[in-house]
Amino acid sequence: MTPRRTHFYLDKQNGKFLGVCAGIADYTGIDVLLVRVGFMLLNFATGFFGGFGLAAYFIVAWVADKKPHELDYEDREDRKFWQKVRARPGNSIRDVRSSFRDIDRRLADVETHITSQNRRLADEIEALR
Repeated sequence: MTPRRTHFYLDKQNGKFLGVCAGIADYTGIDVLLVRVGFMLLNFATGFFGGFGLAAYFIVAWVADKKPHELDYEDREDRKFWQKVRARPGNSIRDVRSSFRDIDRRLADVETHITSQNRRLADEIEALR
């Protein structure tokens, strides 16, 4: 069974302790340093030991799956694309539809230009024969 690209995984390869912050960074597209700093600020704000952040960290590490090797992207563009899909799947579909509409419009313009009765173009073609 192939792993789902839109699922949250622990990123133990890039993680420091259990890979939760690296997994959150990979899932959202936010820099891992910002996620780690945000996690530490959350822990200091709620009381480091016995706080909500530390408990949530270990629960996520226990529940979440390890990131499969098939999802290690060598290409940066692929990684960014799938991060955008995970963060906002509706926007990704809208962006693809928009780009296809743009391509379709441009092809229609080319077809109109080629099939139109352009007398000057026809004269140049005849001159080349």
